[in-house]
Amino acid sequence: MKALQLISYGDLTDSLAFNEVVKPEILPHDVLIEVYAASVNPIDKLFIAGNLKDSQPLDLPATIGFDVSGVVVDKGGEVTEFEIGDEVYSRVAQRRFGTIAEYIAVDSGIVAVKPTNITFEEAASLPLVALTSIQSLERVGMKEGDRVLIHAGSGGVGSFAIQFAKTRGAYVYTTTSTENMDWVKELGADRVIDYKTEDYRTIATDLDIVFDTLGRNYTEEAFEVIKKGGRVVSIVGPLDEETARHLGIPNYKLPANLSQAIENKDATYKMVIMKPDGRQLAWLKIAVEDRMIKPVVDTVYPFSESIEAFEHLASGRSKGKIIIKVK
Repeated sequence: MKALQLISYGDLTDSLAFNEVVKPEILPHDVLIEVYAASVNPIDKLFIAGNLKDSQPLDLPATIGFDVSGVVVDKGGEVTEFEIGDEVYSRVAQRRFGTIAEYIAVDSGIVAVKPTNITFEEAASLPLVALTSIQSLERVGMKEGDRVLIHAGSGGVGSFAIQFAKTRGAYVYTTTSTENMDWVKELGADRVIDYKTEDYRTIATDLDIVFDTLGRNYTEEAFEVIKKGGRVVSIVGPLDEETARHLGIPNYKLPANLSQAIENKDATYKMVIMKPDGRQLAWLKIAVEDRMIKPVVDTVYPFSESIEAFEHLASGRSKGKIIIKVK
């Protein structure tokens, strides 16, 4: 079968190539998915650049990609919840990624039937951003009436997180560029902040929650805009101490400036590392079919133009998700 593989770390055009690879074998709890669509994500960019080679080394060449939608064409003997022919979607496990290929074997526990009212391309846009948003905002206990700031509202995670926060009854602030303001407001944001002309720190104040999708100085600035006892959840900032312990780093300490900012506001800080979850995707299926949430797709590339899809991702100019149509 054909797959897009990372052959060396570094520049996009030199690092990626199509190769013929062996069709994956399934374990007893796996389903074999014929891939109809996959999406590209910032984490793929980190793998290609070699930024993760120390913590997550790969045996190159390695097929890349985490999001998938497609059809079940085979299943292991212990799989009872899916049948051959089921249309499904998933964010695959870190240790078995490689969705930009004609087939992939996936643990059935992290797979769900795809929403019936959307295309395979739209379904492939959802798993990573949905699970990241759901797990992040649930970890800090987002509830009805909370005032929430979601950075980068036109990005993949931001555009989903706005919609998810609105399903929970939150009041949502978000930041975006001038040209995307009207579009982001249509996603449900209550106050859209133009980061080119406005200082979000003077508009989004006394917040219950900040969802930090940008990192760097934005992580510490979050504590300027939350109220006393507020909550900050990040997907790009430093580890929190609880997460560090779970990762086997028992003596980890937060950076001093962040620790002081937390203390000053009597605040909660969490850093979330998303985990694949078929049950949350099953909930999402219902939410999409009920039109509470809609996929946000920027561009669909044919399989043969997968490298161009990654070049688009690297430009940082996508509005929603970039999709590769494999079949």
